[in-house]
Amino acid sequence: MHNVIISTNIHDTLTQAIAAVEHDKLFLLCDETTRQLCFPLVQDIPTLAAAIPITIGATDTHKTLDTLSDVWTALSQGGGTRHSLLINLGGGMVTDLGGFAASTFKRGIAYINIPTTLLSMVDASVGGKTGINFNGLKNEVGVFSQPRTVLIDTHFLRTLDRPNILSGYAEMLKHGLISTPEHFAALLNFDLDSIDYPLLGRMVGDSVAVKERIVTEDPLEHGIRKALNLGHTAGHALESWALSRQPILHGYAVAWGLICELYLCCTKTNFPTEPMRQAVRFIREHYGILPITCDDYPELHQLMTHDKKNTADTINFTLLGGIGDIRINQTATREEIYESLDFLREG
Repeated sequence: MHNVIISTNIHDTLTQAIAAVEHDKLFLLCDETTRQLCFPLVQDIPTLAAAIPITIGATDTHKTLDTLSDVWTALSQGGGTRHSLLINLGGGMVTDLGGFAASTFKRGIAYINIPTTLLSMVDASVGGKTGINFNGLKNEVGVFSQPRTVLIDTHFLRTLDRPNILSGYAEMLKHGLISTPEHFAALLNFDLDSIDYPLLGRMVGDSVAVKERIVTEDPLEHGIRKALNLGHTAGHALESWALSRQPILHGYAVAWGLICELYLCCTKTNFPTEPMRQAVRFIREHYGILPITCDDYPELHQLMTHDKKNTADTINFTLLGGIGDIRINQTATREEIYESLDFLREG
């Protein structure tokens, strides 16, 4: 398992993390947004003075084979060898794509993730999943490959706008649902309109601990790690559906996916209705409504069939019998999935 550090002094922890990896060349990958907003928070670290910068386009629309090729080219032209080190400074798109680039360049070089968004802190940076979108599908190509270190410093959260805070918070809600009633209640009671950043930092630590515990138990997703897929079978379909219309942030898709899948939890695995109603109320209040219609159901169902958790002829879900009562490898019929989409639209 890689080393996850919740840092309060990025200068010292990053200097130590770089020193711990023997390397000949150092590269620093950002996207255009994190180059502008986040790089200034680390640029005066002496160890980074020698880093060769690589900048890619921002947002998930650039999480592509073309961008991956650009990063490989930059590593190659920068004189990268199998003993080089890549630092990924950015959100989940940067850590996913950068991790994949590092894992495949020269058959694999070391990399460090510094997640800068709430979503990447609690989700993308931990667990060793890397990849790119391909053929219109989310994370269709990638590998499991652990970073040497993940440095989480919540000072970066102050660079985020409200939609990106909310995007990450949806994954935290998921962690609360697969954890304990107390953890979930704390998330519902947090004031997202007047953010207490030190408290949010501690809650990030709680979320990371939930994910770390599960990933350590099941690093390659053969069993209990599928708990982390709650909300994601429907969520990824909604996200892919939106890509060709009006792209939505990953966490918004997960939040709406949680509504669909909590409905399935109530109807299929006896999840109690009160926490389901609390979650749905919270999501509707903060994330609004996704404008899907009945006409979109066949496309959404088709997108769900592409989900990597499926076997040949079934659509797999992770459901809950209660908060923390995880039921992996559950299936749902087309009719049940359509009912869950009705519930998403109408409540």
